[in-house]
Amino acid sequence: MYQTLLTELDQGILIITINRPDKLNALNKQVFDDLDKAVDEIYQRDDIKAAVITGSGKAFVAGADIAEFSSLSKHQATALSNRGQYVFQKIESAPKPIVAAVNGFALGGGCELAMSCHFRVASASAKFGQPEVNLGLIPGYGGTQRLTQLVGKGKSMEWQMTGQIVDANEAYQFGLVNHVVEAEQLLHKTKEILQVIQSKAPLAVAKIIDLVNTAVLSDSAYTNGKSGYEKEAELFGSCFETEDMKEGTSAFLEKRKPQFNGK
Repeated sequence: MYQTLLTELDQGILIITINRPDKLNALNKQVFDDLDKAVDEIYQRDDIKAAVITGSGKAFVAGADIAEFSSLSKHQATALSNRGQYVFQKIESAPKPIVAAVNGFALGGGCELAMSCHFRVASASAKFGQPEVNLGLIPGYGGTQRLTQLVGKGKSMEWQMTGQIVDANEAYQFGLVNHVVEAEQLLHKTKEILQVIQSKAPLAVAKIIDLVNTAVLSDSAYTNGKSGYEKEAELFGSCFETEDMKEGTSAFLEKRKPQFNGK
């Protein structure tokens, strides 16, 4: 189905592996097209409850495919940036959890892809960075914004202006990743977390994703002109119309495990 991705559905978790190991999984037009379709699957298929994005070989994604850059005009480069931002915003806004399992280099567009996921689990050998300044460029797929949201203004400025590459432990120290594990435990740990999330009410999980995005994003496309607090109150109220809320509260009072159905 995909030219540049391998996919596997494992107990409701779609594992998406970017598979261009000879190019260190660099992002090109075909990867974006394939990712776009894969994310559509996540949105549309009821049997997919969550997803993991990872890379084949020794890289997560080592950056954009620079070979595609050399002949671009200003207009074409702007369109390329808009395309990447569109796909990454679809990942960020997905109503089901999408987690990056960062198995190696996550540089440039790879770091931007990882940051568009809802959170990140890294192997001890992972490396992160936005080194575009070394090419006379800046991040174009949302990196200037998401890195600042995750690590703060000062570190974001420093890392981007110096092109610094940071290891997994430093990424963890500054909140860029949630967990650092040995390479052989990476997918196990990521799936373990997602299995816990899968046991919760799917509609509530989707609302949490929406509201946390609202808390860090000022774009009116996300907030619809409402404050995060107003939106939280509205979505809190809407939970009371769901079967899952009735099941969850009943199970609590009856001292049993809830059985959620996403309705």
